[in-house]
Amino acid sequence: MRWLIFLMFYALIDFYAYQALKTITKHPWAPWIYFGTSLIVLGLFLGQLLSIGEARNTSPGGLYFFGLFLAFFVPKLLTGTLLLAEDMVRIIWGIARQFAAQPETFLPGRRRFVSNVAIITAALPFGALLYGMFRGKYQFQVLTYTLTFDDLPEAFDGYTIAHISDIHCGSFDDDEKVAYGVSLVNEQNADLILFTGDLVNNRANELDRWQEVLGSLSAPDGIYSVLGNHDYGDYVSWASAEEKQANLNDLKERQAKMGWQLLLNEHISIKRDGQEFSLIGVENWGVGGFKKSGDVQAATQGIDPESFKILMSHDPSHWEHQIKDHPMKVHLTLSGHTHGMQFGVDIPGLIKWSPVQYRYPFWAGIYKRNNKFLNVNRGFGFIGYPGRVGIKPEVSVIQLKKAVKSA
Repeated sequence: MRWLIFLMFYALIDFYAYQALKTITKHPWAPWIYFGTSLIVLGLFLGQLLSIGEARNTSPGGLYFFGLFLAFFVPKLLTGTLLLAEDMVRIIWGIARQFAAQPETFLPGRRRFVSNVAIITAALPFGALLYGMFRGKYQFQVLTYTLTFDDLPEAFDGYTIAHISDIHCGSFDDDEKVAYGVSLVNEQNADLILFTGDLVNNRANELDRWQEVLGSLSAPDGIYSVLGNHDYGDYVSWASAEEKQANLNDLKERQAKMGWQLLLNEHISIKRDGQEFSLIGVENWGVGGFKKSGDVQAATQGIDPESFKILMSHDPSHWEHQIKDHPMKVHLTLSGHTHGMQFGVDIPGLIKWSPVQYRYPFWAGIYKRNNKFLNVNRGFGFIGYPGRVGIKPEVSVIQLKKAVKSA
């Protein structure tokens, strides 16, 4: 039934979008080209959906079918919506003319101006979505932040952390670009590299092609990681619970071989010149239907309440609902998860907007509440739509500074 509803909706949108096209071309082949292309794109999209089934083993190449569908459908949706709105006005106007005793034309003709506006409006997302697939997804950016704390241990004044998140290596398709992104992380010469989850899309073997290059990440104080919602294999149909657990164990072992230390509701101490801070890592905890395995109480067991603390937690909703108002002071939390929806307008210092903000109020960049900081990384990779439009893949570099006491 849901497929029937989807196809009917798709056909309606297609019909309305074609009304705009008719106003600018009368070529006899236009409808054949338009509807033929539409059917091919729809067929590739549905074929990919049916082929992955419950296994959700979408290949990097297969993601392009989803991307092409979006590139064609979103512009038609905008066009169809504009023309549908115009039709509502035309109908109301036609009824009004009837009551005004001017029935010569019940329904006024469609205005060419509206169709032209609709087509111009549609061209923008069409071009942007194609650009995002073929260029935008690997346009890595480095965003630097300096955060000041009154109680930062003196030995860590100027200490730098490279924060990455949401690699989703099962979506990658360009060895050279991925290697460049990894080298960009190393070039920051950070004291510590922290990864906040979603290393894979679904399965540990997605790392086969990328394990060596990701294993080349290095920092003096090491690389630490936590699990994200995709790392558990929850979105795949497994033959048994044992097979699912074996996949998770494989992912953990691969991280160890890469030189990454995975923190599972636990903490370690980062030491320098006789001083230290606590690095805490929790399993995934997210609002809604997401896994809630994160246990801050267990992870902080034995920590000095007065110590400086940095928490890695994949989903920023964890900070929103459990950390920012917690009586224990966690000075800095690092998260990811949102990807900035891989779509939006993000110009540092001017504007930061994405539809994801209506779901996650803390979705990208630095936030401060109750004298506690949160950094939400926009993600290193991508999933679903194989691209990024306006929201670039990110390497965060955070420098810790000790506040200077006034005389």
